[in-house]
Amino acid sequence: MESKVLENPIGKSVSWSERHRRLIETVNPADVVAVMISADPDALSSALALRRLFWRKVKSVRIFRINRIDRADNLAFVRLLDIRHSHVRSLRKADFTKFAIVDSQPSHHELFSGIDFNIVIDHHPAVDGLKADFIDIREDFGSNATLMTEYLKAGGIRPSQRLATALLYGIKSDTNNFVRKTSTQDMIAFRYLFDLANLNIIKKIESSDITRKTLGHIKKAIEELVFVKNVAVVHMGTVKNADILVIVADFFLRLAEAGWSIVSGVCGDKLVVIFRNAGFRRDAGKLARDAFGEFGSAGGHKNAARAEIPLGALSSVVEKEAYGKFVVQRIRKASA
Repeated sequence: MESKVLENPIGKSVSWSERHRRLIETVNPADVVAVMISADPDALSSALALRRLFWRKVKSVRIFRINRIDRADNLAFVRLLDIRHSHVRSLRKADFTKFAIVDSQPSHHELFSGIDFNIVIDHHPAVDGLKADFIDIREDFGSNATLMTEYLKAGGIRPSQRLATALLYGIKSDTNNFVRKTSTQDMIAFRYLFDLANLNIIKKIESSDITRKTLGHIKKAIEELVFVKNVAVVHMGTVKNADILVIVADFFLRLAEAGWSIVSGVCGDKLVVIFRNAGFRRDAGKLARDAFGEFGSAGGHKNAARAEIPLGALSSVVEKEAYGKFVVQRIRKASA
């Protein structure tokens, strides 16, 4: 495999003050900057931080997302923090002089294509051929909000309560409250932001995972719930959005009797299975691979995993509308 081609990357040994200086030097007072994101709390908070870093350094900064925001907690995050942003369909490239991307890279989605990015700040592994005037990739960090917090500190900027709250929640959500990959720097940034943030808003966002619309799905899930030992298993039938499966899986993991929750449903032309695990012994990613890896993509972390199986791959092994029984059978076989 060819080595990665990075043009103008910043090495890990470069100080934060030097990083900040180089970042600011990529723009000038006449610039109109578009910040592109795949919207989630980490990306949104990172975009807000970049906009603050460029305050009075450029003419204006606007934030554009490529995706819909459907999850109730993410909608609450945007609403409670009044995060102003637009969908990429309203972007007119001619109106902007500089383009930045945070918490992602140009090759991560086709809607980023066709844009020559000047600034790339991300914590995911660097993609081959990445080019920009300013590139800072820190894959050792658990969240991009951590990078942006360091840039603010290096610039002598004390974040407002609103920005600190957004960044704190960005770190919490992307590290899954430090259950996923986390660095010491993530913890330092979290501690710094903790004293500046509005914790009541954080609490409200975290408790806003259910809406009136999703109550009907929860009701159906309760009616379909079965237990396989200490595993709460639910098949939701056909769903419009796989996010509802995630909400139901998280909901049932709250049951005192459930060490696991596994929720499945048909979304489009795929059978999607969501795994949640609160225990220590078993690995959700391994169980997902063992149960469904031969049929489609499957894997994840120790406590959270996902499988996506094309329905065509199941046509010879599963009778139509029997996907729920198939999921239970595969879980029992993989757990034996």
